[in-house]
Amino acid sequence: MSTATLSDSTGRPLEPEFDQIFRENYQFVLRTAYGVTGSREDAEDILQTMFLRLIRRTFPPDLQKNPRGYLYRAAVNLSLNTIRSRRRQVAAGAEHLEAIGPAIGSNPAEELHQRLYDAIAGLHPGAAEILILRYVHDYSDAEIARLLGTSRGVIAARLFRSRARLRQLIRSSEGEKA
Repeated sequence: MSTATLSDSTGRPLEPEFDQIFRENYQFVLRTAYGVTGSREDAEDILQTMFLRLIRRTFPPDLQKNPRGYLYRAAVNLSLNTIRSRRRQVAAGAEHLEAIGPAIGSNPAEELHQRLYDAIAGLHPGAAEILILRYVHDYSDAEIARLLGTSRGVIAARLFRSRARLRQLIRSSEGEKA
């Protein structure tokens, strides 16, 4: 990523604090979006969309108070929307693909990853947030609690329930596949 100064549509430099927030968090946002979507291209689109939306509106108070938490939530929500949108597009064209037949040489690892991403998209955004922080960013329960402004015990309980729900969604997708 280039280190050029961000500017608005008129070419004026953006507020220094916005520029600093971008520089400190763009890798984190990119990694979060990739962790949810599994696609580098989608992750880059999500990163650009998020920051363009922020440029076009007033600086949200939550962004000033907890930039990493705000950007994380926005990245997860936009990533989940991207996956859901893709799933709707695929479902709309599925009847055409069924006539062709199964994909030749389909990769089991790719199928597993796709089921995982679809299952994550089926989770409540809060559950997906916690799973991504834990398993993509390798945050501890205490670090997640601090980032999301809650207690470690609440995070541990949500993480347990989220993993159980994720397993259930993956198993049900295996049943649909068979």
